[in-house]
Amino acid sequence: MNLLELTDSGLFCPPAGIFIDPWRPVDLAVITHAHSDHSRWGMNHYLAHHHSAEVMKLRLGSEISLETVDYGQTLEINGVKISLHPAGHIPGSAQVRMEYKGQVAVVSGDYKVENDGLSAPFEPVKCHEFVSECTFGLPIYKWETQAEIFNQVNSWWRQNAADGRNSVLFAYSLGKAQRILQNLDQSVGEVFVHGAVWNTNQALISNGIDLWDVPRVTQEMSKSTFKGALIIAPPSAMGTPWMKRFGPYRTGICSGWMSVRGTRRRRAADRGFVLSDHADWEGLIQAIQATEAEQVYLTHGSTAAFGKYLQEEKGINAVELQTLFGVEEVE
Repeated sequence: MNLLELTDSGLFCPPAGIFIDPWRPVDLAVITHAHSDHSRWGMNHYLAHHHSAEVMKLRLGSEISLETVDYGQTLEINGVKISLHPAGHIPGSAQVRMEYKGQVAVVSGDYKVENDGLSAPFEPVKCHEFVSECTFGLPIYKWETQAEIFNQVNSWWRQNAADGRNSVLFAYSLGKAQRILQNLDQSVGEVFVHGAVWNTNQALISNGIDLWDVPRVTQEMSKSTFKGALIIAPPSAMGTPWMKRFGPYRTGICSGWMSVRGTRRRRAADRGFVLSDHADWEGLIQAIQATEAEQVYLTHGSTAAFGKYLQEEKGINAVELQTLFGVEEVE
C-alpha cells in the first residue's frame, strides 16, 4: 500500500502513525463507527465523529480519551490531512480520508448508499486508494427501498394486533433499532424497547440525534401493558425468559441476511424483513466507482467473488484484506 498498510493491529497509516478501527490496543485510533467490531476497548486515544461520542462512552466506558470532529473538519498529523465524511451506515458513521503528498486514501468502514433519514447520507470521496467492505458482495443481494420494507413491517404489526398478538421485532441495538423506530406507524399501537436499545437511544439523543423517545420494558409492567404493542429488542434476547411477558406474540427479525431463506429458518423467527445497514451488490459497485480509486481493498464479506467481479468486469484493481471486521453483523 501507499498510505495504508495492514498490520497485526489493523489498518495503519505510517506517515501519520494512526490506526483505523484497530483490533488491538494502539496509541491513536480513528474510529469509523461505534459498532463493536470497529470500535474496541483499550486504545490510548480515540478520534471519531461527534455523533459517535456518547455511544462509544456507553460501550467502552466514560473514562476513555476521546476527541470528536464534524464531517469535513480537517486535522493534520505529521503532515497528513485527516477528515471524516458521511458513510450512511448508522448515526455518526464515517469514512476516514487521509491525504499526504498528493496521495489520497479512504477507509470507508461500513456503509450504505440509501438515505435512511437518520444517518448522514453516504457521500462518495474521490481517492487513489479505497478500502471497502463487501458484506453483501454477491448479485443475490438486492434491497427493496426502505419505504417498501417498512410498509411490510407496519402491515405485519397491524395484522398481529388485529389477531390479538403482540409483535416482537429483533434488530441490532445500535443503528437498526433506531432506524426502525423512526419509520413505525405510530397509529397502530404502543412501542416499547429492550433496555439495551433504550440505553443506546438515550446516548444518541444526548448527542443531538432526533429520536422518538419510547419507554423501555421494565419488571413492573403487566402483560396487559403490551396489548397490541410492538417491542424492539436485540437478537440476543430471542428465546430468553425475558420474552415470556409478551405472550401471545409473533416475532420478526430485520437483517440483510433474511434474504436467504435458510438464515430465516435458523433464526426461528415468524417473519424476516430484509433490512440492512450495509450496501447491497449494486450499492457497493456504485460507491466504489464513484471514488474513481486506482486501488480497492476489500474487507469482510464476499471478498473473493466481489474482487474477481471488479477486476474482470469493471477493470478495477481489487485486493482482499483479512481483517476482524464483520462480527457484529453476523451475531
